[in-house]
Amino acid sequence: MNKLVAQTMAKKENGEKGFTLIELLVVVIIIGILAAIAIPVFLNMRQGAWKSSIESDLTNAALVIEQSATENNGKPDSTLAATYTDATGAIKASDGNTVVVAIDTDGSYTITGSRTDAADIGGSTLVYDSAAGGLGAWS
Repeated sequence: MNKLVAQTMAKKENGEKGFTLIELLVVVIIIGILAAIAIPVFLNMRQGAWKSSIESDLTNAALVIEQSATENNGKPDSTLAATYTDATGAIKASDGNTVVVAIDTDGSYTITGSRTDAADIGGSTLVYDSAAGGLGAWS
């Protein structure tokens, strides 16, 4: 080890500057290892955020329908599903999410949520079913 340090000091005295190839390779390997760990973690966080946004949209839509049912003697306003669009209406979805509301004549309803880039989140749709009591599983 002392010999290596002595050689390095001698090179500096002779005016040599810069990094050795080994030092550069070590830095590149360290950066590669960090990237291999960080990129999958980042992608999983994005998927989780997208899934959470769809779950939030479905829960908010259910709250709107339940409030409508409370105001209309126990049955939701059937026009909520008919007048809904992504841009206007009583229920608004987050950017990139699609929410479809179906209200049955008996007052039960289903809300289906999906993402435009569903392949990236590991599931295509999520359904909120009032008869089943809430959110189902991703399918």
